[in-house]
Amino acid sequence: MLHLHRDALILFGLLFLFASELSGQRGNYNYLDFENKPYYFGIVLAYNNADYQISPSRNFPLNDSIRLVESLKGQGFNLGGIINLKIGQYVDFRLQPTLSFTERKIFYETPQDIRPGYTRSIQAVLFEMPFHLRYKSAPYNDKRFFLVSGVKYGIDVANDSRSRDASELVKISPSDFMFEVGAGVQIYFPYFIFSPEIKYSHGLGNILVADPRLPQSNIIDRLVSRSFTISFHFEG
Repeated sequence: MLHLHRDALILFGLLFLFASELSGQRGNYNYLDFENKPYYFGIVLAYNNADYQISPSRNFPLNDSIRLVESLKGQGFNLGGIINLKIGQYVDFRLQPTLSFTERKIFYETPQDIRPGYTRSIQAVLFEMPFHLRYKSAPYNDKRFFLVSGVKYGIDVANDSRSRDASELVKISPSDFMFEVGAGVQIYFPYFIFSPEIKYSHGLGNILVADPRLPQSNIIDRLVSRSFTISFHFEG
């Protein structure tokens, strides 16, 4: 999956260069129109690439039906809104209520005399509420680079993990807390701010719902969610 991240970063860079050319003139002319606004709103469109960090349980070496368990990445997208509050010249507090459509996969390798290896897809529709602090550079030619960090709470509004056949899947908690860190750039246009951003998220707790009756679950001790997101923010 490294090539997916590489291609996504190349796309991110090309979009940044294209938007920079569109922003036009030298100097902070467009920035001045937004400088004194204490808050503003926006929308976000994003692509996500998600998987799990898997820790095997003590029962894993004792089982004879599964030789390997690992997480595979799945793709999805996000749609959301933005509430941005300035708390200083270089710091913003941000709320970003979002619907996130995600897919994560777990691959099980089995002895060939039992059955071929197989993959379980775990899909979710998450309502997410990130709480972020954004640290911005001084403006230069209507652009500002920034770093962002914070925490995020998400809940699976589709409750997909409870609705499927329990004999076929591990059980996943519908709620999750994650830590997030990212970076991006603000590009000021006359009527809006375009902000491409890359961000990494890592779960803060185990979201596996233990069930010793399920062979696929019994060999896993911990599941921690992870995701890589490329976002495009339009604010004003």
